[in-house]
Amino acid sequence: MNHDVIIAGAGVTGSMIARELSKYNLSVCVLEKEYDVAMGASKANSGIVHGGFDPEPDTLKAKLNVEGVEMLFEAAEMLNVPYKRNGSMVCAFCKEEEPALHELYERGIKNGVKGMKLLSGDEARAIESELSEKITLVLHVPSAGIICPYELTVASIGNAMDNGVHLRRNFEISDIKHQDNTFTVTSKKGESVSGCYFINSAGCYADVIAQLAGDCDFKIIPRAGQYLLLDKTEGGRVLHTIFQVPSIEGKGILVSPTVDGNLLTGPTAAVVDTPENKEITPEGIEQVIRLAAKSVPNVRFNQVITSFCGVRSSESGGDFIIKASEKIKGLIHAAAIDSPGLSSCVAIAKYIVDLLKNTGLDMKEKNDWNGHREDPHAFRKMNDEQKNEFIKQNPDYGKIVCRCETVSEGEIRAAIKRNPPAYDVDAVKRRTRSGMGRCQGGFCAPFVMKLISEEHGIPMEKITKKGEGSEMVIGKL
Repeated sequence: MNHDVIIAGAGVTGSMIARELSKYNLSVCVLEKEYDVAMGASKANSGIVHGGFDPEPDTLKAKLNVEGVEMLFEAAEMLNVPYKRNGSMVCAFCKEEEPALHELYERGIKNGVKGMKLLSGDEARAIESELSEKITLVLHVPSAGIICPYELTVASIGNAMDNGVHLRRNFEISDIKHQDNTFTVTSKKGESVSGCYFINSAGCYADVIAQLAGDCDFKIIPRAGQYLLLDKTEGGRVLHTIFQVPSIEGKGILVSPTVDGNLLTGPTAAVVDTPENKEITPEGIEQVIRLAAKSVPNVRFNQVITSFCGVRSSESGGDFIIKASEKIKGLIHAAAIDSPGLSSCVAIAKYIVDLLKNTGLDMKEKNDWNGHREDPHAFRKMNDEQKNEFIKQNPDYGKIVCRCETVSEGEIRAAIKRNPPAYDVDAVKRRTRSGMGRCQGGFCAPFVMKLISEEHGIPMEKITKKGEGSEMVIGKL
């Protein structure tokens, strides 16, 4: 089958591009090298919707961040993805740091950010009582928010699939040929997909894909960030996302609530040799704890339930690389999408659609496109009476599998089958939160494996945690 558009990468950028293209009468195919979607930076980032004060004015980052915030919240509403407009605070700890906040404020004004205020330390502590007494000045940005990045990715690609987009998992691209206005893309397993247009949104591997396509004038710099996630007992420690004055390496260590009620601290920022280097180090953990405590001293780090590391793609120029190739017709790059890429993802998708229109792709809108997605968490939002009535018709929802997060068998079975289907334990975890509590799946993982086996007909010894090489059991006794 010859597709109209091929998209490399099913992170939040590629998934949102796929959803935007699903509005048109096009054949679209997304190629993902991993066993599931949202397996790169889209499952391991801060989940912050940035207000738009940080990017340099007149850059793509500034334009798409400020435009994209409202677009993102609108998409989240349609897709039933949880988010909060909790606002952010950027903190200075001494008089020497205060000019940097004034500069960020002026930059935000130039970028078109609304509602910002500079608050004294005392004014900020009147809002956030747990802030350090050493904080002297705060930039308050009420337009910022938080969202679940992997749920957004799953929902975006799922909605795209519901509207006719094809997803190919386990498709690691090894070769790209362009001939007679057609791209032929081959995987390491020898499978081939062809299409007229090719969008490179391959995250940390975007430069590798660009080289295979025959037009690469950029180098991706992988930058690793380590995080600590704390239990829900710490989730109410702050209401806003608390930043420190940013440095050349990024926006610094933050302390933020998550949409699910936990507390998140991090990330570090270290250039690594490969995107696969997601090591959690004692030095990284110490840095996160020390700097997070600088902002919010009373955080109890004995309540950490897990740590993780995400690798984001950056480029020496410091801006997004979103452009049509001048060398190869039909090739479009969406590369170096680091922060604020999550905040900008819907605006990026619309920008890509405009590029495709300008390159000559015939785009006719569908009459029956449906941008809404059924709420996967509808059951947990019911009151007890509603749940009891629902369980009478759907008994599986009365059987709790994950005790920490109170996730039922019915919710897990639905997530395994709903687009994009879940085939491994971590995929179920990202869709349902089963395994995200204090025990981190110690109790529920075998039950989740059993449900995957039943729904997909996969032998238990073939079920993995996160794809090939992470099998959960080795055989039967």
